[in-house]
Amino acid sequence: MTILKTPRLILRRARSADVDDMHRVLSDPAALDYWSSGPHASRDETVAWIDAMVASRLEESDDFVIEYAGTVIGKLGTWRLPEIGYIIAPAYWGRGLASEALRAFLPHVFSRPDVDRITADVDPRNLRSLAMLERHGFVRTGYAAGTWHTHTGIADSVYLELQRVRFAASK
Repeated sequence: MTILKTPRLILRRARSADVDDMHRVLSDPAALDYWSSGPHASRDETVAWIDAMVASRLEESDDFVIEYAGTVIGKLGTWRLPEIGYIIAPAYWGRGLASEALRAFLPHVFSRPDVDRITADVDPRNLRSLAMLERHGFVRTGYAAGTWHTHTGIADSVYLELQRVRFAASK
């Protein structure tokens, strides 16, 4: 089982025991402001979400939960290659943890011979997420209006991409 470690974090594959920690994240409305679905109304919804993460095939998915000080505080990875997604509990925002997790994930995912680029679809109102991705070398490749019907209304998309060759050149 792949485990990625940073000075403060452990990124590892999800397991059933992560349900309660992830439910705290996925039921928090603030955490899901820019997420494609609304807060989880029940623990059962999070059980199904974790079960799908656990059952995903490595050929299609390279996804991790993020542990900080022994608690799962979110997730980062590619639920469906090559698109990256991440979410962290609001109590942990502003500490550079998402950036630290991304720094660990990128060399891992680009070590796969089947991955030549990583893409992202970000709500343009999510300025912190856009800035973080751009700091890590992602470039904007497009924009589309009205792409998501979310719990907060209709959202737009900024598309970004990081190619393996750009990532390798930045090392």
